[in-house]
Order: sequence, then structure tokens, then C-alpha cells
Amino acid sequence: MNPPDRHALNPPASHALNPPAPPAFRLPSRYGAMGLGGCYAPETLMQPLLELEAAFIDALADPAFMAELRQELRLFVGRPTPLTPAPRLAREVGLKSLWLKREDLAHTGAHKINNALAQALLARRMGKREIIAETGAGQHGVATAAACARLGLDCTVYMGSVDMARQAPNVARMRLFGTKVVPVEAGQRTLKEAVNEALRAWAARCDRAHYILGSALGPHPFPLMVRTFQLVIGEEARAQMLEQSGALPEVVLACAGGGSNGLGLMVPFQHDPVRLVAVEAGGHGAALGEHAARTFGAGIGVLHGCRSLLLQDEHGWTAETASISAGLDYPSLGPELAALVLAGRVEGRRASDQEALAAAQRLARTEGILAALESSHALAHLQTLAAGGAATVLLGLSGRGDKDLATFQSTLEL
Repeated sequence: MNPPDRHALNPPASHALNPPAPPAFRLPSRYGAMGLGGCYAPETLMQPLLELEAAFIDALADPAFMAELRQELRLFVGRPTPLTPAPRLAREVGLKSLWLKREDLAHTGAHKINNALAQALLARRMGKREIIAETGAGQHGVATAAACARLGLDCTVYMGSVDMARQAPNVARMRLFGTKVVPVEAGQRTLKEAVNEALRAWAARCDRAHYILGSALGPHPFPLMVRTFQLVIGEEARAQMLEQSGALPEVVLACAGGGSNGLGLMVPFQHDPVRLVAVEAGGHGAALGEHAARTFGAGIGVLHGCRSLLLQDEHGWTAETASISAGLDYPSLGPELAALVLAGRVEGRRASDQEALAAAQRLARTEGILAALESSHALAHLQTLAAGGAATVLLGLSGRGDKDLATFQSTLEL
């Protein structure tokens, strides 16, 4: 796994205002011309964040840590995940070839395990025996719960009660792994509120607990750290494309909630002559509150410790969001992915709830693969790419759809 890529990062802003100066962050914390990212955190969390960055830097430079991580990714997670051709679906949507990077075949059923396991190893290295996490679709929660069970760490996951109801199988899986799942009843009772509660819990217990944030969001160093631990997706996929097809794809396509899956797949291709496309949740309408598409009219704002594209109302309040997919139902986009969109390197697109459902059905019928509703948003964009002249597409299948069976059954009358 490569160290953090500095190409898209600006020098860090100084946090020292008056002498004696406190320790400063050692890694860049800002992204792009708009200076997205940063560290908007309460004073109680500044020292833990500095310590986390230092531990992250030291761990990446430690051959023993990296060897253990690679071994666990191979023996526990099941990496490398396959790159699967999907010829029947390609023909149906009008593509010459379609390749699926199968993160749904990783242990626990999604890409989330790559980051959760790495951060759990880092927490153990720091002497933290308690883990706090948040989850929306449940895949990050399940991955964190499994990693903690593997390493013998205590685990508490915060989850909105709405998400708990629509992702009940994942709640049961977390509890089977010995994790305490705490329902969050505030606000919309979805991912945003779960992050709020997890951050509060970490602020109260940061001396003994580590917060495993699941996406490339939050205060520095989380966005950089999470995307670094997810780069294994794109590094594998790039090598597999060259080995299996003899060429790079024309388009690299992924869904985008916070951005960990999208960045993990796309960053290793960002200096190649390929199109990078991120598909967001179009929900059930175009009005504010009916979707979670941040690249369509969102302003710049601060949420959960970082500055990025944020859906806001006319008064600047964080807007409500809507999506059939719990993992994409979030009002902000990770700062690095947002910076790449604003710079024009990544194309932001959206797919509606109904389009995602239809795309999931199409993949299941043509290839025998049940994709998560998150990944299905990317699948929904394939026909548009083909109609625009694209021939070869690499798609990040971020997770499997077992967790969404209840939604499929209720909406598709199976």
C-alpha cells in the first residue's frame, strides 16, 4: 500500500497563533484551490487528532505494521478481490466491455473492511482498547465489529434508528460480533446524526478510545487516512485491468457517499488518461431535501470537522437528505473528492432511487450478482456512458446487496 499521495494536496494551514506554539500537523490537511478539508474540531480533540496523525505516519513507515496489515488483508479480508468481466450486462447497456471490481466479495461484504481493519490495527498500536464508530448502511459498522472481534477490542457503534430499521440484518451481524449498537433518535435518525453521536462519545473518551471513521470525511487526518487505507482497491484494479485486458479502461466509475470507495478506486488512476465518474444519490426528486447529490448546487460549508461541498438551505443550515440507500444518505461530500470534482478531474453525476433499483435488478438478472443499493447508483449510469460513446468501463462494486433484501422485496414486490 502506497503512502499518502500529495499531488492533490496543499500545504497545511498553521494552527499556531501565539507562542508557545503547540505541535502542528505534519501532513497536508487541505485539498484543491478552495482549501477544502482542514480540522474544525473542538479543543478537546486537537491533541488526540495530532497523536493520531503521528501514529498514522509512524505506522506507514514501519515495515512490521505494514506486513501485518497486508497479511490480514490477505488472510482475513480475502484480498485481492477479483476483477470480474460482465459481458452480458455490457451488451445490454451498449458497452464493449465492463469490468467489476468486486469489493462485495471482501469479508463482511463491502470495501469498508479495508479501512476498519487498518484503523483497528492502528488503535491497538496506540494502546487504545476501545473502538467507537458510526454507520449508515451498516457495512462500516459490521466491518468495524468484525475487525474488533478479530483483534480483541471493545466496540460501540452509533446508528440512526431509521437506518437500523432498514438495515436490520447488519444490526444483527454487529451484535453477533459482540458489538454494542446504540440507536440514535435525533434529527433524521440517519448517518449525519450517527456521526454527531460518535464524535461526542469520542470527545468524552478520547483518552482510552479510538474513533474509526468510515469515510473520507471529518477533521484531518481522517480524510487522508481513510483514503490511504482504501487505495488498495484502485491499486489492485489498475494492475488487474492491465493484466486481464491489456489496457486501462476509458472510464472508472464509482458511487459516492462520503467518498472512501470512490477515492480508493479512482485516485490510483487520477494521472492516467481516463475519465473518473462519481455517481451520487438522486433520491426521489430535484428539490432540496429530496436527494443527496452534493455536486449539484451545493455550497461550501463545514460539517463534522471539515470544509467541503455541503447541502444547505437558504439560511445556511445543513439540509435534510433523502435516498433509498442508507450509505449515500449524507449531506456532505468528502473534501478530497469534492476538490477533484471542483477541479474538473472527477465528473459528478446522480442516479435516482428508481434508477438504482432497476440497475440492481439488471445486474442480478444478467450476471447473477446482487449489488448493494449504493453500488447500484453507479450501475445506473452505465447506459448514459454507453450512449455518450464510452466503450470500456471499470466499475467499483462497493458492496453486496444482501443487506438490502428487505428494501428490494418491499419496493419490487418480489
